[in-house]
Amino acid sequence: MKGIIISCLLFFVGHILIWYQLNGQFIWEFFKKNPFLVAIIGVPASVLFIWATRWAVDSFGGVFWPARFVGFAVGVLVYGVMVSYYFNEGINLKTAVTLFLALCILLIQVLWK
Repeated sequence: MKGIIISCLLFFVGHILIWYQLNGQFIWEFFKKNPFLVAIIGVPASVLFIWATRWAVDSFGGVFWPARFVGFAVGVLVYGVMVSYYFNEGINLKTAVTLFLALCILLIQVLWK
């Protein structure tokens, strides 16, 4: 379980970095004017994703699908929170159901043995 938690945390931080890399252009003028410089954020995020995937695959006994689903679910949850916070996009029924399904995917992968 420790490895799954570490994996989720690494995915979490990686997705936050990527969110800023992709959406910072709508928040800060610097990001909009310097896309090549902002692209450098992708390097540490990629390392985090590599480590997160390694921890997840190892924690799920060498199986790859759960690692992919965990990374996806964490990314959807991070995206939902960040968009809501920065852009005040409310969570309508469709988005709430999608976030709930992402959480279900995460829980299925972690808890279903």
